[in-house]
Amino acid sequence: MVDDVNGAIQRPPVRMVVGISGASGAIYGARVLDALNDLGVESHLVVTKAALLTLSQETDLSADDLTSKASVVHKLADVGATIASGSFRTLGMIVAPCSVRTMGEIATGVTSSLLTRAADVTLKERRPLVLMVRETPFHLGHLRTMTALAEMGATIAPPLPAFYAKPASLMEMVDQSVGRTLDLFGLDWSAVRRWEGLK
Repeated sequence: MVDDVNGAIQRPPVRMVVGISGASGAIYGARVLDALNDLGVESHLVVTKAALLTLSQETDLSADDLTSKASVVHKLADVGATIASGSFRTLGMIVAPCSVRTMGEIATGVTSSLLTRAADVTLKERRPLVLMVRETPFHLGHLRTMTALAEMGATIAPPLPAFYAKPASLMEMVDQSVGRTLDLFGLDWSAVRRWEGLK
C-alpha cells in the first residue's frame, strides 16, 4: 500500500511489534521473531519477566538467545519507547503467547507496562492486534474478556494444531500456528503448510 501525500510517495514501514507474556508457550514468540527475520520484517520486541522464566523452563533458549532474534528490544518499563506512540507506524502487534492477565489488562485499557501500552496503541490506531491466548479451559470471565477485545478490533488466535498439515514434530505444529497468525498481517511464511483440498 502506497499513499500519495502532497505529491510525495510514503511507503508504510515494514515493522512489527512482538510481545511475549508469561503464559506457557514462549516458543511461539521466539518463532514469530524467527519468521519475521526470514520475511525481512523489522521486529520490535517487549518481553515480560514471567515470559523469561517460562522460556527458561520450557526451552533451551536463554534470554540473550531470545532477544538476539529481535531487530529492536524494548525494556518492559520504558513507557517512553517508540512503540508506546501511535505516531510510530507498524504493521501491527502480535502477543505470543498471551497470558490471561495480559489479555485482561489490554481489555481494560489500564496498562501497567510497555507491552500492554503498545497493545493499547495498536488498538487505538486501528492496526491489527493478534493475541495468541494460552489458557484452557476458559471460564466465563475469560470468554467475556475475549468478546470485549474482539469488539475493540483485536483478533483472538489461540495456537491450535492443524492436523490436516500432518505435523511430524512439535516444532512443525508451532510453526504452523505462527505462520497462520502471520497470515492475518498478509505475511506469507514458507513454513506454513496450506490446505490443498481433499485427496
